Amino acid sequence: MGARSTGSHPTTTKADGHLLEYFRQTFGAGGGGTNAPPGAEGHTATGGIISDYAGDAGKFYRAHVFTSSGAFEVTALGELGNNIEFLVVAGGGGGGGSRENAAGQGGGGAGGFRTNVPGVSTPGPSPTPNVPLTSPTTFAVAQGGTYPVVVGAGGVGGFYPPKGQGGNGNDSILTHTSAPNTITSTGGGGGGSGGNPNADAAGNGGSGGGAGAYYNMVAGTGNTPSTSPIQGNAGGAGRPGSGPQSSGGGGGGAGGVGEQGTAPPGSQGAKGGLGVPVSITGIDVTYAGGGGSGAYFNPKTTTWDPTAPANGGGGGSGAMGGSGDRADTEGYAGTPGTGGGGGGATAHHPPDGPRSGGAGGAGIVVVRYQIASAATAKATGGNISYYGGKTIHTFINSGTFATTANWSAGNIEYVAVAGGGGGNLEDLGGGGGAGGFITGSTPIGAHPVSTTIQVGGGGNLSIYDYYRGGNGNPSYVGTPLTAYGGGGGAGKQSPSDADASPGGSGGGGDWGPNNGAPGDKQTGTSSAAPITPQGYPGGNGGGGSPPTAYSTGGGGGAGGAGGNGAGPYIGGAGGLGRQIPLTFRNPMSATSLGAAGPTGSVPGTNPGGDTSGKFWFAGGGGGGSDGPAGAPGGGGGGSLATPYAGGGPGGDPDSMGGNGLASTGGGGGGTDNGFNKSVPTQRGNGGSGIVLIAYPS
Repeated sequence: MGARSTGSHPTTTKADGHLLEYFRQTFGAGGGGTNAPPGAEGHTATGGIISDYAGDAGKFYRAHVFTSSGAFEVTALGELGNNIEFLVVAGGGGGGGSRENAAGQGGGGAGGFRTNVPGVSTPGPSPTPNVPLTSPTTFAVAQGGTYPVVVGAGGVGGFYPPKGQGGNGNDSILTHTSAPNTITSTGGGGGGSGGNPNADAAGNGGSGGGAGAYYNMVAGTGNTPSTSPIQGNAGGAGRPGSGPQSSGGGGGGAGGVGEQGTAPPGSQGAKGGLGVPVSITGIDVTYAGGGGSGAYFNPKTTTWDPTAPANGGGGGSGAMGGSGDRADTEGYAGTPGTGGGGGGATAHHPPDGPRSGGAGGAGIVVVRYQIASAATAKATGGNISYYGGKTIHTFINSGTFATTANWSAGNIEYVAVAGGGGGNLEDLGGGGGAGGFITGSTPIGAHPVSTTIQVGGGGNLSIYDYYRGGNGNPSYVGTPLTAYGGGGGAGKQSPSDADASPGGSGGGGDWGPNNGAPGDKQTGTSSAAPITPQGYPGGNGGGGSPPTAYSTGGGGGAGGAGGNGAGPYIGGAGGLGRQIPLTFRNPMSATSLGAAGPTGSVPGTNPGGDTSGKFWFAGGGGGGSDGPAGAPGGGGGGSLATPYAGGGPGGDPDSMGGNGLASTGGGGGGTDNGFNKSVPTQRGNGGSGIVLIAYPS
């Protein structure tokens, strides 16, 4: 089966823009032949980030890659069949969080993994290598069909109090027009907590969470509810000991069970279960690896010991547990867009305070179908698409952009958006700043040449009074071209660890009153970013007196400053984002590349932009509200219902702040401390970033 573009191309006069005609006129022969019947044309379809590539046996494919919820829409059927292949991966479970002095915590289980791509199997060795994981399910599409897509978020990392269990991930769903062809993958189970007589067992799910150590050492079960083939495996059990001196178990993965924790006096975390490699997007990516567990260090280490860190997650997509370095005792987050489990937290003796588990990685949904032919790219890396006479490489995770020997394209155009900063849950937290946004044109060097691409992850929500939200991580096109991560939103008043953090865009201030942090900075520092502009400062908190009582600042955005506390009891709106340049605005990806934004003219924030309300990135997170519902949305949005540019909306006592959207660099929303923190479903994490590269085809 195949696809034809729905965009308006300069060399095409037909309104529907047939793919074959477009390729032949724009790219010549376009890909060296086809196994399709002469004159065959494919579907008209939209949705997701587009990736065209040559597969095995001379076949050519188009993949629609969804890293956030949306819809796959088929305007017209082509002539190459009407079945699609799919990959549906749910959000990974969060890793377990530690008490002040307790055993290592369990890793989060991977999100459920379901696919009908032929030949996919477990990589081995556990439980058994080469077990087929391909579902026999067929998924037929129809002309005019709209197929809703839900991409599950990862579970929140566990925290103490009350018990430290990580939150389960959320389901991912690809919906057919008629049952039973609705494909649901279940969120991964949260990692268990250890060293606490009242500790919770690990959660069940697509893959089960790893158990905490010493108390309640029961791992979560995988493949819950049951599917055939299985969608995941069990987590690893915890270890008993004469004291709380053991590590937790690793989270289960789609390709294997999590490891059991180590016995005392070890300080080595357990590995998460293996993930499974699939090349449905044209890139071999490992999905649904379990999170590594936290270690236990007695005596406490003050420098990182590379011989005894917690192990990484399964297959590279699950997260590493907390290490022996005091700065890294919190578990690492699972990789966005893979459904990897979050890492469990590490504990120390003597204690140095509770630590959070890592958040689970967001899931992903991909649909693909055969097309008649594909143009030949002059470089490799990322998801490759063609629009307006340009070849576009879209990186939603880190990789390598490598030119080939026949490169003749000259300079590249680029956009790099870093990960957004996290918001703060405790006592009216400030919104997280958006990830830095840079764009321009640059020579790429002698050819062939390889350039390292990093896509920054978002910062975690902070659930502690005196700690700001986590900073986002940088994205770069080679290190000279670096967009810096967004600053975390402020925590409760003082000490300095609670202040909003500078970054590509700054985090919003708390109600202390604390000021918002500046933008255009190297993350967490006062040092100027070498490339500007990147973003704006966060808004200021409103203090404790009317008329702005108990209000917090929104995080800064790439296109405008975060709003000041607007009180009484109302947080400021997140700062406005920016549109990507015209080169990258492929109409086929309009509903999935970036996020919604303003539809009117916005001077200075979207040079060369349009009023479509599409393709917006790097909006700041909204500030938390202590009063009535309806805290301002992120990214310049005016309400909870209309957050813009991927920024998470601010929360109030009845609802959590929102996560920044994946692959937009949006900041996480802040939340009031009146929300029920005993339920580990908190949101407010920063969104992961993205890197785009384009050159003449």
